[in-house]
Amino acid sequence: ADLVTLGHEFGAGAACLKCKDKCEGFELHFWRKICRNCKCGLPEHDVSMNSEENKKVGKLFEDTKYTGLIAKLKTDGIPRYQGNMVTITLPSPTTAHTVPPTASSTIVPPATLAVRYIELLPPEKRPVAGTEGAAYRRQQMDRQLPEHDQDPSKCHELSPAEVKQMQQYVRKCKDEALGVGDVLLPEDMAQIQAGGPGAGGKLGGSASGPGSCHHCKKPMLLGEPAVYAERAGYDKLWHPACFVCCTCSELLVDMIYFWKKGKMFCGRHYGESEKPRCSGCDELIFSNEYTQAEGQNWHLKHFCCFDCDCILAGETYVMEKDKPICKPCYMKNYAAECASCQKAVEPEAQRVSYGEHHWHAVPECFKCSGCTKCLIGQRFMAVKNCLFCSVECKKKVMA
Repeated sequence: ADLVTLGHEFGAGAACLKCKDKCEGFELHFWRKICRNCKCGLPEHDVSMNSEENKKVGKLFEDTKYTGLIAKLKTDGIPRYQGNMVTITLPSPTTAHTVPPTASSTIVPPATLAVRYIELLPPEKRPVAGTEGAAYRRQQMDRQLPEHDQDPSKCHELSPAEVKQMQQYVRKCKDEALGVGDVLLPEDMAQIQAGGPGAGGKLGGSASGPGSCHHCKKPMLLGEPAVYAERAGYDKLWHPACFVCCTCSELLVDMIYFWKKGKMFCGRHYGESEKPRCSGCDELIFSNEYTQAEGQNWHLKHFCCFDCDCILAGETYVMEKDKPICKPCYMKNYAAECASCQKAVEPEAQRVSYGEHHWHAVPECFKCSGCTKCLIGQRFMAVKNCLFCSVECKKKVMA
């Protein structure tokens, strides 16, 4: 029988590019989508994501009208997305660019149009092999198109009812929102619309020019490629650098968009416009019951300490960098130390902070280092971790 590779084995042991030697190698947390060792995600680790990305996008476009565009090569029964991208090499210092195959033109050769499309993107976001733009694309591929938003098998312990709800959500998303942008010259689009079947449809632009960008409202230029989105209607067009998500403002990765109520979303933010997302496991919540805390949503079983995974319902917790931490972990790993008694300051305790130093706000700790007078509510001087009520006390101690 064929061996099935579990998600937990993919990338196992890979070095973290961010934490370097501090991480012992990628080990997937059993329900959070992060490394147990360093808490970074898989894209931050040294793993080749190409085949995984191809499978993921293949799955995304499976059973949609775009299946023809995304070449479906059946391997292991999984449709592979053979790069919605063709790689072209520029005459300049051997740089391979990844470009959309949907770039087409009757006047300008597609390769030239594709290169021009790339040049119109912000330099740090151009998907050129071996550059920061390629790293940006990889990061956005992971961020904007979470597998667990589309595939119930990538989710943690869904009930049959949740699986059914999710399948309905995925169907709706594919039928009503999902699409891939087209790169065309506005004048070519005008020709297609005028001479093509069903002529007479509305079109972006007029005899006076190609019109303005749907995002920035600035004029589009003739001879410059524009991005069109079928779901939005061909009367709208975008500058390549303006084809972004309305929520995170990031460039839509590989021009994969989700159109809803006149707005353009990336996959992640389209999902969040439909369902709450769990801050613990990053999955959309398909159950009716869930926890809301600190302006975030959580599956009941995932409202846990970020450090030790103990369940926090009804327990004291502290938010550290937007992550809930139980009191024991807080005291061990995060609590400030009182400069006077050297003990950790409890999260609920009154404290005084000055510069890098902290004190319990009690007479035994927040007192003059010279005469031991309580300084709560009084004027004081701080020298390193010492407190003084007056210059005299300071001279006496510091002499």
